[in-house]
Amino acid sequence: MTTAPFPHHGLRLPSAEEALPGRASPPHVLPARHLLLGTPLAGPCPAGLEVADLALGCFWGAERTFWRLDGVWTTLVGYQGGHTAHPVHEEVCSGLTGHAETVRVVFDPAALPYDRLLRVFWEAHDPTQGYRQGHDHGTQYRSALRTHSPAQHATALASRALYASALAAAGHGPVTTGIAPAGPFYPAEARHQQYLAQNPAGYCGIGGTGVTCPAGAAL
Repeated sequence: MTTAPFPHHGLRLPSAEEALPGRASPPHVLPARHLLLGTPLAGPCPAGLEVADLALGCFWGAERTFWRLDGVWTTLVGYQGGHTAHPVHEEVCSGLTGHAETVRVVFDPAALPYDRLLRVFWEAHDPTQGYRQGHDHGTQYRSALRTHSPAQHATALASRALYASALAAAGHGPVTTGIAPAGPFYPAEARHQQYLAQNPAGYCGIGGTGVTCPAGAAL
């Protein structure tokens, strides 16, 4: 991914007092529709769909992982989990907003249950790496799940425990994925939306451990 002109804050999350101040409104315009799926990026969505927010490193390749799945209605990338309102990419990469690069997935739970979506999430990256993912270093690349209902939250916790056991059996370290209720999600700039569809030969830093996530986390 591109590096920021800001000095990097280091591998720790900033406090609210340390974070950049942000803005009252978005500094950029979100494209109306998904480049490949043709669905609205910001809604409205059909009844019965759910939202999942998943952070697993550089969101360019991560988004492609999810838009390919049957049962996904739309995907978009953005910034979540920090303090700065309506940040821009360079600010997030400075480490001074506290946000993680996140993929928002709108999906049909009848066709793609949440626990199955989580198995794709776990297997697509290495959730034991803390504030990095592969060659990408920084708090914005941390592994995280932001949930939208008590049922999602319980399933996410159970799924993390299952995968942590599988990783430990394979000789990997502890899982560092944070799980919390979803807070504000700030869509990223147009150039980052469906980046690998816009740039088919572009950078993708997503790679898993090769360890299969067990089924059985649905509650």
